[in-house]
Amino acid sequence: MRVTLSGDALRVAGLVEEETDVTVRDCLVDDDRVVVLVGAGEMGQAIGPGGEHVKRIERRLGSQVTLVEDADRPEAFVANTLAPAAVYNVTISEGEETVAYAEVDENDRGVAIGAGGQNIETARSLAKRHHEIDDIELA
Repeated sequence: MRVTLSGDALRVAGLVEEETDVTVRDCLVDDDRVVVLVGAGEMGQAIGPGGEHVKRIERRLGSQVTLVEDADRPEAFVANTLAPAAVYNVTISEGEETVAYAEVDENDRGVAIGAGGQNIETARSLAKRHHEIDDIELA
């Protein structure tokens, strides 16, 4: 599936690639935060020692930056989008709609949902864009 980035997202993706030397697969820009999907296996490089890459990017952008690691399998991808919540298992159900059911530790449900539901909505958006998953439900 081909992902189209807005002008702001392209600018941010370029900045992240320049600062971290990682591959940016997608970028979502909201008013108060930026979500960047980095290539599989590149999360450590994107974060940098002691988080220095993320901190530098946040200073330059003036907003919070959340990194998500890409994955080939949709189950692993969904788990990554819900991090840092502990996800035990993801099951994909295909029917009229494709739904991912994520088993999340009870203590991490709030983390997976996020303030005002922003984390779960971001996970849903990325899953739709990259794996044609219509919804994510916490189990």
